[in-house]
Amino acid sequence: MLRIGLVSFWHVHAPGYAEDVLTWSETEVTAVWDEDPARGQAWAAERGIAFEPDYDTFIARADIDAVVCCAPTTMHGELLAKAADAGKHIFTEKLLTPGAAEGQALCDTIRKAGVTFTISLPCKCNPEELYIKSLVDSGMLGHISGARFRRSHSGVSDRWLPERWFDLALSGGGSLMDLGAHPVYMLAALFGAPLRLTALLNNSMRTSSDETATVLAEFPGGVIGTMETGFLTNGVPDELEVFGSEGSAFMRGGYVAQELRADGRGYRVIASEEMPAARQSPLRQFVEACIAGTAAPEGLGLADALIMTRMIEASYQANASGQTVVL
Repeated sequence: MLRIGLVSFWHVHAPGYAEDVLTWSETEVTAVWDEDPARGQAWAAERGIAFEPDYDTFIARADIDAVVCCAPTTMHGELLAKAADAGKHIFTEKLLTPGAAEGQALCDTIRKAGVTFTISLPCKCNPEELYIKSLVDSGMLGHISGARFRRSHSGVSDRWLPERWFDLALSGGGSLMDLGAHPVYMLAALFGAPLRLTALLNNSMRTSSDETATVLAEFPGGVIGTMETGFLTNGVPDELEVFGSEGSAFMRGGYVAQELRADGRGYRVIASEEMPAARQSPLRQFVEACIAGTAAPEGLGLADALIMTRMIEASYQANASGQTVVL
């Protein structure tokens, strides 16, 4: 049995993770901590679970093997370092930390502690993205010159994101820091860490943080990648496009299409049976890795978290300076 402590309900995904670990037979929630005591205590009391208001006391509990962290991004460095030092396995929401220097220090602490670490990068588990990655890795698209990934929603324009989302002292940033992590880590998964990048961010509806963002990056091999996100769009599914000399691939929501010179069949939609099976959710993979005593699941570990953090920090720097940032 993996005994889990829940670290904060700040992030919007926290309730879903909590319900998962309550449901699975191999896991139990033994304690809750929240920087907002009223919020955490209310959730814990409703389910008859211990609430601990002091984090140091919480993280020292002998009945916690692992933590699921949904705390504000700006608190990750301190909270997760203490978890690692206490020998607790760590699952965390993105971003790792607001900045790369803090992220590197946290990675060093976690590696030294030898605990299992997993960050939630769910697009890496979807059949559609896995299929396009297989085309890239196999070379079937030839020399790849360009790629684009967009993920956006209407959290600001339809006013359903909680007010705490716009407190930069907690979040560290807006749409790019949160939703923009998905296109950033997916293009890095496809092409590696970029060589340089630039970015444009704005807040046309005048919240305190960026509401839309576009990042343009040069990846190894001459790939020019565009990463787009925003809180102002309605009815736009995830979109991924990869353009190569021998063919191109396109994802829009739940379907994938391709056109490859080699197969001579022109543009066609890929049947579901041609795509790889979905990987289990990052949280599920984390639980299984902890129980088995293995390292982080592939593509969801410290190196992946740090590349994403560096890219997003550099994007904010590029937008602020109006300059291209070399990584």
